Amino acid sequence: MPTKNARVNVVMEKPLYAAVSEIAEERGLSMSMVVRDLIREAIESQEDQGLARFAEAREATLKKALSHEDVWG
Repeated sequence: MPTKNARVNVVMEKPLYAAVSEIAEERGLSMSMVVRDLIREAIESQEDQGLARFAEAREATLKKALSHEDVWG
């Protein structure tokens, strides 16, 4: 039966497999759902780190910060 979601096969070391299996059991989810959620969290973390680096670079070039009064006054 075809599915609308793409699939990927993942090869894991035994300790990693055991950890994912334990999380799945604790949460009452399939291992597939646990891996999907962990990947989603990792991607969000990577995006957050990228945005933080961008903000730090912008902040380094900031010459003068405006006060609330200067902006909205």
